[in-house]
Amino acid sequence: MITSKIKYLGNLRTEATHVKSNSKIITDAPTDNEGKGEAFSPTDTVATGLASCMITIMGIQANTSNINLNFLEADITKVMSSNPRKISEVIVAFNFGDTIYSEKEKTILKNAARTCPVALSLNPDIKQTVSFKFK
Repeated sequence: MITSKIKYLGNLRTEATHVKSNSKIITDAPTDNEGKGEAFSPTDTVATGLASCMITIMGIQANTSNINLNFLEADITKVMSSNPRKISEVIVAFNFGDTIYSEKEKTILKNAARTCPVALSLNPDIKQTVSFKFK
C-alpha cells in the first residue's frame, strides 16, 4: 500500500500527502541551499521525524507502564555537513516539565526513545545526541 504521494509545486517546494489520512506536509529548500525556507526542509522532516518517533514510542511505553507524559516537549536541532551535504547530527532535547518520575520510569522512557524505529533506521554516521531533562 502506498504511504504518501508527493507533488513538485515549483520553486523548490513539494507537497506530500499522506494517502490514508489526506493530511499534507509542505517542504521548501532551506535558505542556505537556494530555497525560501518558508516551510520544513526535507532534512528538517528527517530530524523532526526522529524526535516524533521517540515521543510516540515513549507514549506507547508510558501507556503500557502507566506513566504520565502530559507535559513532554522536545527541541530539535539539525546539524548539516557540507562535503557531502548531509545531516551529520540531530540533537534532541526532551523536557518532561514538572512531573516527578521514578528512576525506573526514567529508564523505561530513555530506553523507549533510543530504540524507536527511526533512531534504529538512520545511518550510523548521523550522530544522535539525545538529552532528557527530568525535574
